[in-house]
Amino acid sequence: MSAEPILAQAPWLISGGTARVLQILNVDGEEARVVGGAVRNALLDLAPGDIDIATTALPEEVMRRAKSAGIKGVPTGIDHGTITLVIDSQPYEVTTLREDTETFGRKARVAFGRDWVKDAERRDFTMNGLSVDAGGVVYDYVGGVADARARRVRFIGDADQRITEDYLRILRFFRIHAAFGAGEPDRAGYLACIRGRAGLATLSAERVRMEMLKLLVAGGASSAALAMADAGLLQALIGGVVYTGPLSAMIAIERALGLPASVTRRLAALTVAVTEDAKRVAARLRLSNNEAKALDSMGHRWWRFATKDEASARRLLYRLGPERYHDRVLLGWARNGGDVTSSRWRALAELPQRWTAPKFPLKAADFIARGLAEGPALGHVLTLAEDAWLAADFPLDEAALASIADQAAARIRRDQKH
Repeated sequence: MSAEPILAQAPWLISGGTARVLQILNVDGEEARVVGGAVRNALLDLAPGDIDIATTALPEEVMRRAKSAGIKGVPTGIDHGTITLVIDSQPYEVTTLREDTETFGRKARVAFGRDWVKDAERRDFTMNGLSVDAGGVVYDYVGGVADARARRVRFIGDADQRITEDYLRILRFFRIHAAFGAGEPDRAGYLACIRGRAGLATLSAERVRMEMLKLLVAGGASSAALAMADAGLLQALIGGVVYTGPLSAMIAIERALGLPASVTRRLAALTVAVTEDAKRVAARLRLSNNEAKALDSMGHRWWRFATKDEASARRLLYRLGPERYHDRVLLGWARNGGDVTSSRWRALAELPQRWTAPKFPLKAADFIARGLAEGPALGHVLTLAEDAWLAADFPLDEAALASIADQAAARIRRDQKH
């Protein structure tokens, strides 16, 4: 075991809600420490993210102490020893030390205890098996400090056993590597993931979705996705072809344009060539309605951007709106090689910043004044007029608009005669 102070890297440990939770739990013979990702992040000089706390106190005692201190306690997973304490709207998960006595995939029978070593050894990766006490001392029973500093994601103990306990750990291996790892994935862990890949079929779509979407916005998403594809894992999850090249191109384009990582754009680049792909992926990952619609829109004729000039791009921007247009043009760019030095593609991508589509100026009253009665024909003539207005490049002068309205009305009358 190694121990070292990290107070300078973890100001959240000595003030605020975390310090308050530790204070009420570290009395009367009980001990509490911050565990997992927050400790790892402190070693890497990153923001803590979610702060999880482990304690020797039993769940009922945690609830009693929280109530006495005026802290809201919610028994979010009391059967497995987890109580969520809420301080200033910030949740803190507090879990009693435990060890698995029997595992069933995502489920396990647990026994509460007081052994910090056994609690660390039941976790997934060494860099997540660390704990830190209220004094800022890090406890490392599994080699996690060295692995965190080397940015090496390594299973605790036997990798095959860890995966058999919970097949979601296959996805977490690549996701944690994408976020915190460096270089190639740990070889022993990688091979264990390949051996255990059949177990992915037992995972719920919701759990897979959560891990995949987190992976796609991580700093090492491109290399992690490539490693997963080479292992045959992505194809099994997506149920179709995956495109790691366009994903890498999309990430490069986002960075070149100074854009934040977009999970839907990256998912589309990785999985969508046509709208049928979008529908399949949305179903496989149980995407939200908004995510599914965005994926479907990007998959619709993105290839036309390869030959679009700015005039036709303006028409599409008018039809789609800025957000849908922007996502689709970026997918077209990524799937056409993703050359970030291309002035043409950059101009298409930045069109919404340079040009705002005007509103269609003709109204139903303009056609009623031309003798058309209300009814289906009125809707039809408005559509014809709008198409003509777009083809004429959005004119706004009265003469041009009158000509468009006259021609559309005349066509409707001809159609009605026939």
